[in-house]
Amino acid sequence: MISRKHLGFNLSIIAIPWLSLLFIGKRSIRRYSLAGIFIIIFEIINHLYGHQRKWWEFYDKKDSFIKDELPFSIGPYMPLSMWLLKSSYGNFKKFLLLNVIADGIFAFYFIDVLKRLKIVSLKRWSWLNNLNEVIYATFLYLQWNMKTLSI
Repeated sequence: MISRKHLGFNLSIIAIPWLSLLFIGKRSIRRYSLAGIFIIIFEIINHLYGHQRKWWEFYDKKDSFIKDELPFSIGPYMPLSMWLLKSSYGNFKKFLLLNVIADGIFAFYFIDVLKRLKIVSLKRWSWLNNLNEVIYATFLYLQWNMKTLSI
C-alpha cells in the first residue's frame, strides 16, 4: 500500500511541472513536444533498467514500477526539457550548462530531500547514468536543430 506522503509526492511531481507548461506558449509546446516525448520514452526505459539493476530503493516495501518510478518518468522530465530548450534557444553551450545544473540539483540536492522524506534512496550509481544524460542532451540538440532548420 502506498503511504499518504508518497501519494502526495507522486501527485505533486506530476502536476506541478505539467502545470508550468501553461506559461510556455503554444508555439513552444509544438516545437519541443517531440523531444519531450522522446525523453519520457527514454526515461521509462532507463527506469526499467535501473529497477532491474537496483540503482535505488523506495521505502514503501512493495515494489511497483507504476507507483515508484513512473511518476518520475512522466512528471518532471518532459516539461523540464521543454523549458530548457526554450530558455536556451540558439545557444547549445547554454543548454548544456542549464541541463548540467538541473541534473546536479536533482542528483545532489533533491535526492537527499527524498531520502529525508523516506520516499527513495540511491543504492548504486554508475557512470552509465551520466552517459544517459549525454545521450539525452545530444538527441535534444539534434532534434532542436532539425526543427529550427525547418521552421
